[in-house]
Order: sequence, then structure tokens, then C-alpha cells
Amino acid sequence: MERLPGGRRPRLVSSLGLGRRSWEVTLDEERGRLAWRDPRPPRRLRENCFVPISEIIAVEETEFNKKQRNIGRWQKMAKLHAFTVYYVKKARNHRWRCSDVTFWCVEEHLCNQWIQALKELLEMQKSRPKQLLVYINPYGGKRQGKRIYEQKVAPLFSLASISTDVVITEHANHAKDNLLEVNIYKYDGVVCVGGDGMFSEVMHGLIGRIQKDSGIDQNNPKASLVQCNIRIGIIPAGSTDCICYSTVGISDPVTSALHIIVGDCQPLDVSSVHHNNTFLKYSVSLLGYGFYGDILKDSEKKRWMGPMRYDYSGFKTFLSHHYYEGTIAYQPAKHTHGSPRDKESCRTGCHICKKSEKQLAEQNKEHGLKHEGGEEEWKVIKGKFLAINAVSMSCACPRSPKGLSPAAHLADGSADLILVRKCSRFDFLRYLVRHTNQDDQFDFPFVDVYRVKCFQFTSKLSEDNESNVMDIGKKRFGQFCRDHPACCCNIVNSTWNCDGETLDSSAIEVRVHCQLMKLFARGIEENCKDEAAHSQSSIEQLL
Repeated sequence: MERLPGGRRPRLVSSLGLGRRSWEVTLDEERGRLAWRDPRPPRRLRENCFVPISEIIAVEETEFNKKQRNIGRWQKMAKLHAFTVYYVKKARNHRWRCSDVTFWCVEEHLCNQWIQALKELLEMQKSRPKQLLVYINPYGGKRQGKRIYEQKVAPLFSLASISTDVVITEHANHAKDNLLEVNIYKYDGVVCVGGDGMFSEVMHGLIGRIQKDSGIDQNNPKASLVQCNIRIGIIPAGSTDCICYSTVGISDPVTSALHIIVGDCQPLDVSSVHHNNTFLKYSVSLLGYGFYGDILKDSEKKRWMGPMRYDYSGFKTFLSHHYYEGTIAYQPAKHTHGSPRDKESCRTGCHICKKSEKQLAEQNKEHGLKHEGGEEEWKVIKGKFLAINAVSMSCACPRSPKGLSPAAHLADGSADLILVRKCSRFDFLRYLVRHTNQDDQFDFPFVDVYRVKCFQFTSKLSEDNESNVMDIGKKRFGQFCRDHPACCCNIVNSTWNCDGETLDSSAIEVRVHCQLMKLFARGIEENCKDEAAHSQSSIEQLL
């Protein structure tokens, strides 16, 4: 054990075997990494190899003769002792894999010393889960959730010594209802295996349980909700995995499982949706009225088509070209430090989210909820809209790598409100195409975007048949229209698409709750091609 000068923490340095060569291996607690280098490498391979301690999954003693071959004279001289380090290996496109490296030596005491030192450092990683509650939707997507978990995820949890209680859901809201009864406080997190619908169910159950235990009335739209500190992990296994893609950068079960194992934590804003002082839903990704609401409403009738129903309903809705007249009232998110038109996206350790959280906390402490509901701060927009979208994240997916709002932030206490006004089919098509390329999708005269902390929408039909959500904007509301005057007598409302589920009411009030919940995620990393992964490929060449 080598003692560093100045009373700094010690580090472990040894000469250990790796393959058929002797390597200098260093466990540096102060720098937080395990490193190894070849003292006499070929001239073309001189880089050091390392892995952060925070990304080591497990360490195990290894039966060397079963693991390694062709080490020649070393096998004849003495019994060899070995240990294997399992760690995260990062690849392109934010994909993670479990890799391993095996070190050996002649001295049993030295081998045990390394194993003990590594295990002690892993025990110090307090953010890592020890016990998880897992919900598996066996019916979502392509009905592969159970197989994906058992074959790809469970072995990794076992390797990392994570104990699990697994519940196979049998009907809709099974997980939500179970979370209201089970002792959630004995778990370090809740994992959902399925699509966005499964995540929404677990989120509603967990947030609802915390509010219930805290005596918070969820039907009060101005209630200050209690933050949920029990993290949610997402193992993507659905037809749509937008939330996973927007928070990790890829929809891959192994990558998500590794994020859970290393104990990543990504705060997430949650929007509460109310109608007439009645709680309807929570939303973390998309609230869409008009185009995206119509797609969802039509696709629900065609579930037999599978994921293809979204393409069919999308094309059909585009051709119908319905627009809706109504009024949007919103409060600008003055606490935020960014804009929806920024070129900078939300990434791991986002400074905008951190600054916005701090400023919002100071603002609420100084002014309280009365400041939020101040009449003078509301802005009202009346018009005819093809689509009204409110997003709390980019809503990126493989088909739309930038999403609906590329600069939306995961945890800044705001949502991006996107208003697509009445325009021609051709112009609307140009707008939709922008979601698939790198062009500015807000650079159209018929598209407006605002960063808001709350908003409400009311149409003429909802004003006639239902009570207004608030008095603001009353008597200013327009009426429903259609593209074809001959059809105006057939008055119908669009449907709100709330994270892939329909809402019963068209008149809604939405409020963003800053960092209400936490995910087992890191956010999207700027450069996911890690040096250790590159170094490991060099090791393989040497071995």
C-alpha cells in the first residue's frame, strides 16, 4: 500500500499479471479510478487503461485455470490466484455494455488484498441500490418484457448483488394499485419493464403514494407536492420508449440496467394536469392537443395493428387537417436561464437545470404560491391551432433524434409550450419534416414557442358544456372550427394526449413541479465514447 504525500488517501499499486504479460495496476481512491498500464508496451500502444470506480459493477475471485490459457511457465511454477473486475464499457450512441478484466498473481495474500480493497470502495458507493421492486408488463410492445428482464437484466442485477422483488402485472393499473399498498420505503428504487405506459403507471403510483403519506390533496392544482426521492428505473420493452430515449440517449435494456446498477440519479420535472379542481394525470413528456391528440384517439381503435397503427393514424390525421379555435393562458417561466430557441441541449450535469432549480426555490420561498397564481402574470393567446404541444423534455426518439423541442430541459421547472397555428397542409408538412433533420423546427411564422411554468386551455365547446378551469380569459374563448366550412356543423373536440394516454376533459390546467421525481439515469452524455473502452480494445490487441 503506497501512502501519498501530504496525508492524502493511500493507493494500492502492484505488479499483476494480465494475460501473458505483467502490468502495473493502481487503485487510486483519491482520483476515483482503477488503472493499469504495460511498463513496456509496443510503441503504437502507449495509452493508460482505466475505469472509474463509480462504473465498476462487481469484483469476484476467479478460478484462474478455467478462465485463462497459454500462460506457459507460470502455470508450472506455482498455483496462481486471480480476480475479475466487471465494469461498464461505453460504446457509440450512448450504448453501455458489461465488460471484464482478469488480473492474476502468485501470492494469495496480494490477490485477497486487491479483492478486499475493491469491495470496500464499492460499498462506499452509497447511491447504488441494494434492493429493488420490479414491475414487468408482459403484454406491452411485442410481449417481450418478461424475456428481456430474465435474459438481459436479471443476470446483471445478480452480478451486482442487487436483490429484487418481481411483480408480473396482470391488468391495467396493477402496478399503480400495488404501490399504494406495498411498503415502498424498504426499497432503494422501483424498476418498470415495459414502455412509456408502464412507466406512467409506476410514476402515478409512486407519486400518489408519497402525496397520500404526506397528507397532500392531489385535487388541489396549487398544492405544493412533496418530492419523491425513491428513484424509478426504466427497462425499455415497449412499442414506444420515448422517456428512456430522452433521458439516457438510447432505448436499450442492458444500458438502462447498468445505469440502475451504478446508481445514477437524474431529477425530472413532472406536470400535474387538473380540470375544475379535479386531478386528472401527471405528465413527464408530451401533452398534445389537436394533431397528436387526434392521432392517439384514432390509433386507440386500431390496437390490433400493433405499432404500425401510429403511422396509419398519423397519415390519416395529416390528411384530415383539422384545426381548433380556443384560448391558451400561460405564465412565463421567468426563473429559467434558457430559451426554447437555444442551440444548447440538456445534457449530463446540466448547469441550466441546476441554476433554474436554485432560482425557483428562492422565488417560491420569497413569494409563495400567491406569486404563482398572480392574475397580472398571465398572458392570453387566442387563435386557430393545428397543434398545441407542451413538453417537459425533448421527446426525442429514433425517428426524431432532436424531438419536439430540442432545447427542452429535464429538470428546470418549466415546459415548452408549442403552438402551431392554422396553415396550409404543405406548410404543416414542412414543420413535421423538421422533426427528422437538423433544421430549426420553430423557424416558421405560424409556430410560436414559450417556456412556461403553468398554462390552461379552453375551447368554446368546453366553455359551453363544462366549467372553466379558471376565470382568466373568460368570455374571450373562440369556437371550434374545421378546415372545410361544410363540416362546421359537426362540432367535436380534439383529445389531449397525455404521455400516450387520453384525457377525458379538453379544458385543463397544467402546472410544472420542479424535480418532483428522480430516475436511475445520468442524462444524455456529451461524449459517450469512454477512454476506458478505447483502452480495453488496446488490451485485447496485446493479449
